[in-house]
Amino acid sequence: MIGVLTLFVGELRQVGIPVSMVESIDAARAVEHVPLEDRQALRHSLAACLVKNSHHLDAFDAAFDAFFSVRVGDDSQADGKPAAGPQLPGSGGGEGEVDIAKLVDGLLGALAAGEWGSVRLIARQSVGLLAGMAPGRPVGGRYYRYRVLSRLGVEGFLDRLMEQHPEASGLDRRLLEDEYRQRITRFEDAVGDEIQRRLVDDRGPEAVARTTRHKLLEDIDLAHAGRAEIDRMERVIQPLARKLASRLAQRRRHLRRGRLDVRSTVRRSLSTGGSFAEPRFRTPKISKPEIVLLCDISGSVAAFAHFTMQLTYAMSSQFSKVRAFAFIDGVDEVTGFFAPGVDFHESIVRISREANVVHFDGHSDYGNVFERFWERYSESLTPRSNLIITGDARTNYRPAGVEVLDKMADRARATYWLNPEPTRFWNTGDSVMHEYLDLCDGVFEVRTLRQLEHFIEELSIASTVHSTRVKI
Repeated sequence: MIGVLTLFVGELRQVGIPVSMVESIDAARAVEHVPLEDRQALRHSLAACLVKNSHHLDAFDAAFDAFFSVRVGDDSQADGKPAAGPQLPGSGGGEGEVDIAKLVDGLLGALAAGEWGSVRLIARQSVGLLAGMAPGRPVGGRYYRYRVLSRLGVEGFLDRLMEQHPEASGLDRRLLEDEYRQRITRFEDAVGDEIQRRLVDDRGPEAVARTTRHKLLEDIDLAHAGRAEIDRMERVIQPLARKLASRLAQRRRHLRRGRLDVRSTVRRSLSTGGSFAEPRFRTPKISKPEIVLLCDISGSVAAFAHFTMQLTYAMSSQFSKVRAFAFIDGVDEVTGFFAPGVDFHESIVRISREANVVHFDGHSDYGNVFERFWERYSESLTPRSNLIITGDARTNYRPAGVEVLDKMADRARATYWLNPEPTRFWNTGDSVMHEYLDLCDGVFEVRTLRQLEHFIEELSIASTVHSTRVKI
């Protein structure tokens, strides 16, 4: 068991869930007090010891299902041939011999009666007869699950179950529908569990864990996130900003001590006979940075710009001033859209409707944007300003505006470029990222919330003391 638990903890760390040595020891001790045959008790016990963030539970569950799945060889009923219970059709083994209609009738009867032993038995036999699984094939749990459920026609189960209750109406009918939906869902879960068991038995838990691995929310690519993932990210932005602000405040307090002041320390030591009993330190000047955001909100990078502005404004207390500008092929200031008390999503909608960010045809034109920004908003850049440009540097084969960006960078304290594209795609096609590299103090690939969080934290700390120059 310790060996399996060690591999399981290693998988969690591979996914990105932070697990310390002490937490691993706690998990091993918890296992001693939990009946191993009770998988839910084991799941909850390990989660309590190893997971500190509720947003990591999906990734934890995926790894748990791979490493603590019941093996097929350990279950006498897992081979699709019932040892006891109702006689199921198609037990001869070949898919061509399966009478799916009789199999479905038996399943509907078991669901209607709530006979979970029979339901699990049919789920196992359905996987054995309909999934088409074979040893050595690639791990494709979702495909096998879809294959079984589609062949059984699960989408029509609710209507067929409700046909048995023509007299039900109103609230009674609604309650029956909810109950049957829950039973159908439990059957679907039983099919998934059986497929997982067979895959683990064939390929081993580590291979299955790698192929079914769930990305953590903070590691999902913002440019390719689905609607549900975007909604989940929206819910974590404010807690993330509070945590980050607290961490920055703590780090600033440590910075107040400053570097060792050798001259003052030596002078002070004269009163103690030359002993350096009381070292003296220079007190650094701690100041909050000014932020000027220049965000490309064209379709390809709009989601990334959205989260950059949202996180920055959520942490506005950590900066002395924040000014935001949005652009496509024109540029407009949008600072006023984020007044205190205004809902952020309403502000984003207003930007798309009211901000003058389209100059000609609505395709990115960095050269024109830089020229117009310099003409209209150059006063926003001061020796205290940190200019942050977000975009993929794809100019649609138009002028890059390098000369104007050089002027902007000279006036600002530091210039950073956040590119949401993978580094390997930079300088391909119409990307001119290489022309901007030497003009920026830092150029970063930022595609996830974790990378964005790391950049904001480092910027806030570095800007309080000195300007760092990093080229990536």
